[in-house]
Amino acid sequence: MQPEPHPTDPAPAGGATGAPSPTLMARETGEAPEVVRRGLVANRRTLRELGATLRERAPRMVLTCGRGSSDHAATYAKYLIETRTGVLTSSAAPSISSVYDTRSDMSEVLCLAISQSGRSPDLLASVQAAKAGGAYVVALVNVEDSPLAALAHAVAPLHAGAERSVAATKSFLASLAAIAQLTAEWTQDAELVSALDRAPEAMARAAALDWSAAVERLTPARNLYVVGRGLGFGAAQEAALKFKETCGLHAEAFSSAEVRHGPMALVGPDFPVMAFTQDDATREGVETLVDDLTADGAPVLLAGRPHATAITLPVVESAAALQPLMSIQSFYPMAERLSRARGFDPDHPPHLRKVTKTV
Repeated sequence: MQPEPHPTDPAPAGGATGAPSPTLMARETGEAPEVVRRGLVANRRTLRELGATLRERAPRMVLTCGRGSSDHAATYAKYLIETRTGVLTSSAAPSISSVYDTRSDMSEVLCLAISQSGRSPDLLASVQAAKAGGAYVVALVNVEDSPLAALAHAVAPLHAGAERSVAATKSFLASLAAIAQLTAEWTQDAELVSALDRAPEAMARAAALDWSAAVERLTPARNLYVVGRGLGFGAAQEAALKFKETCGLHAEAFSSAEVRHGPMALVGPDFPVMAFTQDDATREGVETLVDDLTADGAPVLLAGRPHATAITLPVVESAAALQPLMSIQSFYPMAERLSRARGFDPDHPPHLRKVTKTV
């Protein structure tokens, strides 16, 4: 049964027209460009000094620690750091330290911990174990007086302010910007630094794009895949999570390569796909997959340049490294409106709390 639209739901999505939504999720998403601007300015000196430290220390690998949206930011970090520095970057399995109580050799390792609250017990256990094993700990955290910040050797606050909606939005985008700024300073990439300076204005334009076609197509949906690759895969993971937690819509994220290894068997006229692209070496592969999916009858929503057979969702073009920020900044307003169109309250997902204390 198709859910009834929420009585206050404005017709278009993506902030193009209509009255502003009253939800916390909508308001906090709208704050993200200013949050990113504030963080870039406030952290410039800290991350420049940290970049110099990392060039001197030359870590042999980067271990990322995060849960939920923060772990999706860590996926972005993996692709950006590995492609820009050549340093192996891998996500920690928190249970290794929090449940199995295993200790590993973390000498010459950079531990990059990402969190909104900085209080989740398993995240803290992972960071404590890494630090005890010899890792240099850097925290990207929104709550500056959190236990995570106290553990770190260096802290880059996210400067997102209070985030009251259960669905993290502005803190996720602030995390991506901080990761990009850290990488730019580490590698002394003047082009990326310049692109970051322009990012807040571009994000404001991205928030105003009309993604109403996605609301219309996905309101009756029951399942979908969200596809990305490389730098855009973290954005796909984040979108799939938001579909689940705010819209009651079962969504799974896949690499555009991985979806061909079995999951593609499920797609068809009643199984839509959303795809994210960025202007780098992965674009052709994602677009080829879109061709194959639409040929099989699947409705595809493509966040990227116009495509002959997919439903195109407009994007603000940016440097490939920052395209995930732009795409997710456009995605969040659509997800908030889709949530209400499906009869949900995006600020109060069932069974969820703002701070999740896993062990």
